[in-house]
Amino acid sequence: MKYIDEFRDGQLAKGLAAAIAAEVQPDRRYAFMEFCGGHTHAISRYGVSDLLPENVRMVHGPGCPVCVLPIGRVDMAIRLALDHGVILCSYGDCLRVPASDNLSLLRAKSRGGDVRMVYSAADALRIARENPARQVVFFAIGFETTTPPTAVVIRQAAAEGLKNFSVLCCHVLTPAAISSILESPEVRRWGTVPLDGFVGPAHVSTIIGSQPYEFFAEEYRKPVVIAGFEPLDVMQAVLMLIRQVNDGRHEVENEFTRAVSREGNRKAQDLVADVFELRRAFEWRGLGTIPYSALAIRQDYAAFDAEQRFALEYHAVPDHKACDCGAILRGVKQPRDCKLFGTVCTPENPIGSCMVSSEGACAAHYTYGRYKDTP
Repeated sequence: MKYIDEFRDGQLAKGLAAAIAAEVQPDRRYAFMEFCGGHTHAISRYGVSDLLPENVRMVHGPGCPVCVLPIGRVDMAIRLALDHGVILCSYGDCLRVPASDNLSLLRAKSRGGDVRMVYSAADALRIARENPARQVVFFAIGFETTTPPTAVVIRQAAAEGLKNFSVLCCHVLTPAAISSILESPEVRRWGTVPLDGFVGPAHVSTIIGSQPYEFFAEEYRKPVVIAGFEPLDVMQAVLMLIRQVNDGRHEVENEFTRAVSREGNRKAQDLVADVFELRRAFEWRGLGTIPYSALAIRQDYAAFDAEQRFALEYHAVPDHKACDCGAILRGVKQPRDCKLFGTVCTPENPIGSCMVSSEGACAAHYTYGRYKDTP
């Protein structure tokens, strides 16, 4: 199958591993953060880390949209289902995210809330059409990849004059999170950032292009290589990053040329700009409140903003005291460093958000890597 088998070829992987081993300098250490949850999953599933030299470390970043969703936002969705009696439509991986009072959307459903899993924003709009007597709210999460479909359904609802459809918007922006990682005191050591470069996200970059990452290369002198999701994509990106570090370069390179351009998808960008505007501030799990890091629905489409329609207020809620999701999302800790990992906290009984989605660092390590930790 084109673009699948070619990027999972074992012999090519051995060749790339040999090239990486030949390029690394034995007297230095390399630390590269993969920002996308899809990359984290691929690295764990295909054992990419096992093919890298010991002095090359992959650091898991906050690239899973479910993982960075703060408890307070999930609480808002639960209040809509239980207190306001709406039909709450959500992507499946949000249903088990732990919230306040030992609740989740799935547990809210067991208490009588009408919570429905959908595969797309269009599914939520269809449910609104089929239930004209009920208010339907789409719990919209995700990075730039899932934002255009949300914009489409808001515009469609406006064109159709639907009075029973609205969106709880929790869309966040990738560049702002990268800036937070580079500025955060928790990931600094003696005034410097302990990261040598970034593996740039794949799907996000098909929308925004490679141009937004040029700021990080210039301002923070950190190379960025945009990579596809397959294991050979990631290994090629690591090789390109190592070469940049060795040469003292800090540029944006595009390994994922088959899908990403410098300009990105202009049509999708214009669509998002028409429906959304920047929020002044938004709280991320593990990263705290980051200014201008998320999107809000523009006033022209305020009739479809669930926060305004139902007069919702956001209340910050601290994470579980024993959960290290925040540190793991920043790359400060690894999943096995958390005392709850694999014991109290499992994919069947997640305590932290990193264990919920398959793209979360803890869930990926639990599925593919935890046995390597056994002495």
